[in-house]
Amino acid sequence: MRLTLYTDYSLRVLLYLAQKEDQTATITELADFYNISRNHLVKVVHSLGQKGYILTNRGRHGGIRLALPAKDIRIGSVVRSTEPDFDLLECFNPETDRCVVSASCKLKGVIFNAQASFLGVLDQYTLADMMNTPRTFKSIPVKQVR
Repeated sequence: MRLTLYTDYSLRVLLYLAQKEDQTATITELADFYNISRNHLVKVVHSLGQKGYILTNRGRHGGIRLALPAKDIRIGSVVRSTEPDFDLLECFNPETDRCVVSASCKLKGVIFNAQASFLGVLDQYTLADMMNTPRTFKSIPVKQVR
């Protein structure tokens, strides 16, 4: 099983904001810190805002911050909300299932249980649980233009 970059970036944004506590951050700050595309982060931040994980304010004094306390954000919930689907096998989706042995195959159940276990483990952890060392994310200093 492999999570998408979209989910990876979503988790990174939330981790960074959890370290900032009640302070705001900018998309540019996040892009510079993680060395990832600002354009990708714009989409991720927009989606996280729509899903209620973060608050966004535009403008000169704008920025982004967590909408909920880190202890209330479950990692499993974030992963479920950011992954496009969890159809690990064709037979997981009745609309696309064309497998001739699907009705009698036990593999489907085994893989479904493994997937449920994976998500169940993620559900046991919150964003706050990921913050075991205080202030591990320091903002990258902005280069002064002379």
